[in-house]
Amino acid sequence: MNYFIGIDGGGTKTKASLVNENLDVISEGIGGPSNFLVFDINDVASSILELVKTICTKGNIPLSEVKSILLGTAGAGRRDDAERLETAVYEKAKEQKLIINNFRVESDGRIALEGAFSGKPGSILIAGTGSFMFGKDSNENLHRVGGFGRILGDEGSGYKIGRIGLSEVAKSFDNRNSGTLLTKLLSEEYNITDSVQLINEVYKNNFDIPKVAPIVIKAAEENDAICKKILDDEVEGLIGHIVSMKEKTNEDTLSVSLVGGTITTDNYFAHLFQTEAKKIPNVKILDAELPPDVGAALLARGLFTNT
Repeated sequence: MNYFIGIDGGGTKTKASLVNENLDVISEGIGGPSNFLVFDINDVASSILELVKTICTKGNIPLSEVKSILLGTAGAGRRDDAERLETAVYEKAKEQKLIINNFRVESDGRIALEGAFSGKPGSILIAGTGSFMFGKDSNENLHRVGGFGRILGDEGSGYKIGRIGLSEVAKSFDNRNSGTLLTKLLSEEYNITDSVQLINEVYKNNFDIPKVAPIVIKAAEENDAICKKILDDEVEGLIGHIVSMKEKTNEDTLSVSLVGGTITTDNYFAHLFQTEAKKIPNVKILDAELPPDVGAALLARGLFTNT
């Protein structure tokens, strides 16, 4: 029997699963953060190795018998960055006299995609703090839509909704719009009552802009015209992602799995988006078949079988 490890890395915690060649989970565990663009890469490498050793011990499988390990994490979308972490893990393993047969780093989107459709063609639309879409066609070609970040993109994300909401509050302080309930709600939640406070919070106090998104959604639920318009526009942006992905993959039917709080939480915006998404011809919104860590294990198994 062959064994593989899949790891879903995050900014606050990392989940790993040890599986057999049938993807049956033998053991799993939780470790520290693994975003190596935020945290020290050597600390991340050490944390990953500790997690790997823990689940091997828990599953009673020697690390030397694990054929391949794959980590999916934020910041690994560029191969040169991913290779830096791969090198760091191999070096730490050498220091500890550990045998790692094969270790690879991929993006968090890649493992989420693989898990969502158990390796089959499909796409994931991620809309949380940021947004982008990742897909795979029947020929195993990968496609990306969006992902241009908070300055150029992130349509439908918590950051974009929050930023535009704050912009409308700024206008309301100047009487440059018809007024919005968001101004009152922002005052109640964060005690921002005038333009000076708003400017100080955003430009001096590093205000957490995505936290405004739920307040925008709340105002829209209470029929605030300005906030409803914000959400209508952001839904349109996400719908554009799906339409573009369908064209790129050239599939008869595009399967889409949703990831991220703004489009999976039970709220006005998620309902609005999902209603509009279902109107797109030959698009199916489906639940993920496997979690990202098992998606990573599926890719790890592919590394072994393709070598």
